[in-house]
Amino acid sequence: MKTRNLRTPVAALTLALLPAFLPLPVLAQDASTPPLAETVVTATRNPLPLSAAMHHTTVISREDIERSQASDLITLLQREAGLQRTQNGGVGTVSSVFLRGAPSLQTLVLVDGVPLNKQDASGAVSLEHLMLDNIERVEIVRGNVSAIYGSGAIGGVIQIFTRSGAREPAAQLSAEVGPRATRKLAAQVSTQVGDTAISAGASRFRTDGFSSVDPAQFAGANPDADGYANTSLNLSLTHQLAPRHQAGVRLSRSVGDTDYDNAYGAATDLQTSSTRISHATLFSDSTWGDWRSRVSLSEQSDRSRTSDNGAFGSDDGFRTSAMVFSWVNTIALGDNWLATAGVERQWQRVATQTTSAFGAPYDVKRNAKALFAGVEGALGPGRVQLNLRLDDVGDLSETTGYLGYSLPITSQFKLLASTSTAFNAPPLGYLFAPGFGNPNLQPETARSQELGLQFERGTHLLRATWFDTRVTNQLDFDNATFTFANLGRTSNRGLEMSYKGSLGETLLRAGLTLQDPTNEITGLALTRRAKTLWSLGASHTVAGVTLDADLRHTGSRRDRYADPATFAAVQTNLPSFTVLDLAASYALRKDVKLRARIDNVTDKSYQTVYGYNQQPRSLYLGLDWRPQF
Repeated sequence: MKTRNLRTPVAALTLALLPAFLPLPVLAQDASTPPLAETVVTATRNPLPLSAAMHHTTVISREDIERSQASDLITLLQREAGLQRTQNGGVGTVSSVFLRGAPSLQTLVLVDGVPLNKQDASGAVSLEHLMLDNIERVEIVRGNVSAIYGSGAIGGVIQIFTRSGAREPAAQLSAEVGPRATRKLAAQVSTQVGDTAISAGASRFRTDGFSSVDPAQFAGANPDADGYANTSLNLSLTHQLAPRHQAGVRLSRSVGDTDYDNAYGAATDLQTSSTRISHATLFSDSTWGDWRSRVSLSEQSDRSRTSDNGAFGSDDGFRTSAMVFSWVNTIALGDNWLATAGVERQWQRVATQTTSAFGAPYDVKRNAKALFAGVEGALGPGRVQLNLRLDDVGDLSETTGYLGYSLPITSQFKLLASTSTAFNAPPLGYLFAPGFGNPNLQPETARSQELGLQFERGTHLLRATWFDTRVTNQLDFDNATFTFANLGRTSNRGLEMSYKGSLGETLLRAGLTLQDPTNEITGLALTRRAKTLWSLGASHTVAGVTLDADLRHTGSRRDRYADPATFAAVQTNLPSFTVLDLAASYALRKDVKLRARIDNVTDKSYQTVYGYNQQPRSLYLGLDWRPQF
C-alpha cells in the first residue's frame, strides 16, 4: 500500500483504539459487566460467540436497528467497517455495495440462507427495496468465504435474518412522517399458539422524493421529483414437533415502485420501474445427540419492469429466480471439535422481455450443485478452522478452501491468520444475453491472506485486520467487442478496524477502513471505491431520552460517465464527504414511544455516483405503540 493511503482520521483511530489503551481502573468499571451476548451464525454456518469468529464479522442487532431509526437496509449498512454504498438518487433508486472494495457481483447476500444475487446482466442485488421492519439482525462476514457459501462470496457475505415468533405475545404499530410527503406505517405481531410460534408483519412506505439527477450535470434529465413507494409483507411459522425437533415456513414479499431519471433523454421524458422481491422457505431443524441436521427448500424471485417513454425508451421486464435445496449436518467430535458437512442444489433461471429495437428477450436456465465440509476446534494453544467446497455451476467447476488459526496472546488479546480461495460464476445474463453475452466466460477467481488482532474485555470488542485480496479473470464489459469478457485483474489490500462496546451508560461503535483497491492492468484506483472510510457512533440515554449519533466519512473516489452528447467516456473525481445523522426517542409512557431523526444534519451536498443527488437535510417524526399483554 502506498504511504498516502495511511493518513488516518485522528478521531476515528482514537475511538477505535480507545479500549485497548484506557487506564486499567476505567476498564475495571466494565469488567463486572457480562460480555456481549451476541452470537454469529454466518461465519461457519454454526452458532458461536462473535468474538470466536475467525473471519472479521460484525452483527447489527434488532436493538441497533431501532436506535438508528433507518428505514431501509442500504441506509443501515453504510456505517459498517469495510462497506461502502453507492446510490443513484434517493430511497428506492438503484444501489450497490462494495465490501472490501468488491462489487455487488462479488458480494453474496442471503436472506435466512437464501441467496438474493440476480442472474441477469446487471449483476446487482435489489438491496434498495428491503425495508427493516421485518429484519431481526444482519451479520456481515468480510473476506473470501466461498469455501462455505460458494459462488459470489469474494468480498464477503451479508446475511439478513428475518423476525420469528416469540413465546410471549408482542405487537408493534409504528408511524412516521417527514419532508417531501414522506410517510410510513408498519405493524408487527408475534405470539405462540400451542407448539407453534407465529410472526407476521406489514409495512407501507411512500415519499414524493427529489430529483435524482443533478440538472447542472445532466441538463437533459427530467427535473421533476422522483417518488418511491414500498409495500412489504412477512410471515413466519415454526412448529415444535418434539424437543430439539422443529419445522416451519417463512414467507416474505417486498414491492418497490420507483420514479427515476435518465440522464440521456429529454427533460420531458418519464421513467418508472417496479420490482417484486419474494422468497419462501420450508425448513426443518433436528438434533439427535451430537448430530444436528438442517434441511431447507427455498424459492426466491426478483421481478422488475422498467418503462421509459423517451425517443429511445422501451418497456423491459426481467425475472430472475432460484430454487435452492440445502442439507447441512453438524456433528460434535468430542468436547473441542465440530464437523460440518452438507450438500446444496440450485435451479437458476433468468427470463427477460423488451420492446427495444436494440435488444432481444432471452430465457435461460442452469443447475448448480455443491458438496462442502469443514472442521473447527482446538489445536495446540489456539483454534483452527478448515473448510473445503466443490461447486459445479452449469459447465463450470471450482474447488475452494479456507484455513484459519487463532492464537491467544493474553486473556484479552488474540492473533488471527487465514488464507483462502474464492470464485464467482458469471451470471446467466453475462453468458447468454443476446448481442453482448459471452458463453465462453470463465469464473472470477480470488486469493486472500489476512492477519488480525482482536481485543476483548468486558463489553469491549475491538478487531483490526490486515487483508490482501487478488482477483483474476475479473468480469468486465469489453468495449472493443461489445461483449462481457474476463478482462480484469484487481487487488485490494489494507487495514480494517471495527469496535463495539460501552462506557458506563454510553454505547459506542466505530469503523475504519484504509484500503487500496487497484486495477492491476492500468494501475488506476477502481471506480467509485474510496481509499479511506470511517464511521463513529454513540448512543446514550439520559432523563428517559435515548440519543443516537452517527458520523461517517467517505474519501474521494474516481468515477466515470458517458457524455450525453457524444457518449464518450469521461473520467472524473467525486470529492470526499462527511455526513452526520442524529436520532432520539422518548417513552411517553410504557407502551408509547416518540421518535425523531435528522438525516444529513449539516445539509451536506454530496454524490456517491456522478450526477446523482443524495438526500438533503431531513427531519422525520415517528410514534411507536407496543400494547402490553
